[in-house]
Amino acid sequence: MPPPPSTAAANASAAFLRPSPSATLAGASAVSFSRSARPSRMVARAAASGGVGADGGAETVFFDGGAHYGDLAANLILGLTLLWLPLTLAAVSRAFILRYRFTSRRVTVISGLSGADRTDFPYSSVTSVVVVPRFIGEWGDIVITLKDGTKVDLRSVPRFREVADYCRTMAAAEGALTSP
Repeated sequence: MPPPPSTAAANASAAFLRPSPSATLAGASAVSFSRSARPSRMVARAAASGGVGADGGAETVFFDGGAHYGDLAANLILGLTLLWLPLTLAAVSRAFILRYRFTSRRVTVISGLSGADRTDFPYSSVTSVVVVPRFIGEWGDIVITLKDGTKVDLRSVPRFREVADYCRTMAAAEGALTSP
């Protein structure tokens, strides 16, 4: 049986796993990391004295999260009927695999078991943003149409109206939004 690790080794491994405060987000300005309400998720905030990006401002995160938990709970309850089971499995995969991030420069969709599948697009490529409320408006879907005709469907987004309004505002500031 191997000897227990020393406290120095435990501290070194804990420091290795902790994100550095000077980490950058996709080559942009300096950002600092702080824990959000959920301990497993990191939320990036622009440092108060952080660097300046190419467009003159630090990249800040407006929304970083996954599917609404109400979507998962409603589908788990309805999953007790065998007829709803495929939709329940889809809700479970959305809850554990998808993450959405809206920053001051881009929209990011992170998916996959390891989070390796990542899609980024700037607000300058957004032509329209449409919302579809779900479950009496508690959560909803956001459909973003890009300049090349691609439609990006973000399902079960919490605070979807606020997020869609932010996306519209940022796209309009870039001069790319063609429809309200």
